[in-house]
Order: sequence, then C-alpha cells, then structure tokens
Amino acid sequence: MEIKKVCVLGAGLMGNGITQVCAQAGYQVAMRDIEQRFIDGGMASIKRNLGRAVEKGRMTQDEMDTVLGRITPTVDLSKAANGADVVVEVIVEVMEIKKKVYAELGKIVPAHCLFFTNTSGLSITELAAVTDRPEKFIGTHFFNPVPVMKLLEIIKGHETTDETLKIATEWGKTLGKEVIVVNEAPAFAVNRVLCPMINEAFFVLGEGVASAKDIDTGMVLGCNHPIGPLALADLVGLDTLLHVIEGLHEEFGDKYLPAPYLKKLVRAGRLGKKSGKGVYDYA
Repeated sequence: MEIKKVCVLGAGLMGNGITQVCAQAGYQVAMRDIEQRFIDGGMASIKRNLGRAVEKGRMTQDEMDTVLGRITPTVDLSKAANGADVVVEVIVEVMEIKKKVYAELGKIVPAHCLFFTNTSGLSITELAAVTDRPEKFIGTHFFNPVPVMKLLEIIKGHETTDETLKIATEWGKTLGKEVIVVNEAPAFAVNRVLCPMINEAFFVLGEGVASAKDIDTGMVLGCNHPIGPLALADLVGLDTLLHVIEGLHEEFGDKYLPAPYLKKLVRAGRLGKKSGKGVYDYA
C-alpha cells in the first residue's frame, strides 16, 4: 500500500510535531483540531521549528516553503480525513473521547485507510474494537519533541495484522525514526519502565527528601540521564504522566500507586511547560 495523504487529528505539541515530520518526509498532511486557535498555534509552532532550521543552515527557505505547502490545516474533520491513507489520532488521552472520534472516522475515510492512535498507554485493542477495521488499527508512541526524538514505539493490538504492522513500521522509518515493536501491554515498554521512575521522584519530592533541583541534578550527574525526571515530567505534561500511572495502578495494583504530590500539582492546574507551571515555574 502506498501512503500519500496522512490525516493528523490534533494540532497540539505532539500533533504539530507529527505533522511536521510527515510533511518533511514528503507526505501530504491534513492537520485537524476542534478550534481554529489550536490550529493557528500548531502552525505557528511548525513555522518556528522550520525557521530555526533555516537560520542554522539545515534547510533552505525554498525547502521550508515546500514543506509548509504540503500541510493543510483545518477544523473540518470530513475535509481532513476524506481520502486519507493513514489517520494518526493525537487527541486527549481519554478512552471515551477517542472512541467517539473513531466512530465518526469510520463514516469518512476510505476502506483501505489505516488508523494509528498515538497514545502513552491506552489499550490499542479496546480502541480498535469500536472501529470497523480492528485489523488495520495500530498504536504509535512518538516522543516529545517529535522532530528531535529518534524513537517511535509501535504497538500491535490483538487484531492488528502483520501487514498493518509492516506498513506502520516502514512508514515510521520514512520519518527518520528508529522503530521498536512491542505487543500490547499497559504502558507498553518504554513508559512501563520510565513512568514509575518519574512517579518515584514525585514521592521523594513530596516527602521532602530532596529539592526538585537536587533530585534532577542527582539523576543527571549520578545516572547519566540527559534530563532529570521532574524536568522531564514537566516536558511530557503532568496530566499525561498521571493518566499513565493511573492506568498502571488500575491494571497492576498498589505497586504503581500515583504519588500524592503529582496528583496535587495536576489538581492545581500545574501541568508543566504547556501550562507555564509544573514542578518548575516557566513564567
């Protein structure tokens, strides 16, 4: 199957990043969100990223204009999804909201269209079951920031065919990503290891064992991590992290109990860089 048009649902941090790398790889991309302000913000982010590449000599202005010319921003779901070969869904990490979107998509996209859900830990099999094409449904877990991070985790659901897996893997490689394939399990492979570590950092912080800065410095200098766990949590989004930890807790019990201080920050609206405040203040 030849992929020509990609529909990206979501213009936020992950959505506009996926849109950018798809357009840079030569695909026609429709980027859709529910409000024009989200679309405008997504396009502004893409233009900033590409503009920096031009300034640093990694891309010419003509190349930037060509990439932007491949992107169609819209709030119209039918316009975005009509004729798509692949839909990459990057909306909020809430199962029922995602299911509702897939119910609408099935009425719009062509029969050959594949569904890729970008999620940090929701069940691929459960989402696929509400569609008319569970065999053409697969999970993609990009990492933030998408244009920079090389990894793409691809998650095979219970009904996902080997053909769908092959197409998704080859597509990921065309985006310049190193692809790893995992079978569906709560939080998949990377977050199954990573999120409990970050959650433990919130326990340490909440118990007053050490300051946020010292926890992060300790992990950077003592464990050779490129970024501390609390700073990384702010980058990912504390609400997203909490969703993953709560999913692990539901599946596996108190071994994965969410840290009270993490929950407190989310309740306070301190979601990380995207809200201006998280563990750290970015204002």
